[in-house]
Amino acid sequence: MTPANTEDKFFAIVSSLLNLPCDQLNRESSRETTEQWDSLKHMYLVMALEEEFGIEFDDSEVSDLCSAGALLDSIDGKLKP
Repeated sequence: MTPANTEDKFFAIVSSLLNLPCDQLNRESSRETTEQWDSLKHMYLVMALEEEFGIEFDDSEVSDLCSAGALLDSIDGKLKP
């Protein structure tokens, strides 16, 4: 389970990049369900998350991480010792 502060930071970043209120975003938000979430913004999002959380996504996984839930789960896995 993703810690609340991680989830809060995550959704603040997504909200800022997509110019959407946080209350319009949830774990089911994705590139398919969110018009503003295009491929370019996806790359910006990945880079912002890497910087914020001090992690690195593999190139091969970036295209598979196309929903908020998938990104949060991946972040959670990378932050665990």
